[in-house]
Amino acid sequence: MTEEKKHLYVLWTTGDPVTAEKMVLMYTTNALRFGWWEAVTLVVWGAATQLAAENAGIQKRLAVAQETGVEVLACKACADQLGVAGQLEALGIAVQYLGIALTNVLKNEEPLLTV
Repeated sequence: MTEEKKHLYVLWTTGDPVTAEKMVLMYTTNALRFGWWEAVTLVVWGAATQLAAENAGIQKRLAVAQETGVEVLACKACADQLGVAGQLEALGIAVQYLGIALTNVLKNEEPLLTV
């Protein structure tokens, strides 16, 4: 019998604000609010780093997600290359190198949703 996984990882890479609002941030927030998962980690990567840093509406939704308990991490390489690391850190987002962490999630077959 397999142990039930209780921690969801969401890899958010799209720069589309509608997808960010109506899928990524809605689902991650509600997943904790309604107890669908015990823990949720949102990994902001690629174009999503710039969207999160520059879009006030997305920033408000990110704040709600964080208040709900969603752990939000951002790819440092992406944030540095796009010049938005400081903006993300000011939003309370942990900016870190995440290649090894993502590789471990994959190798450990943790639940991972990619958008």
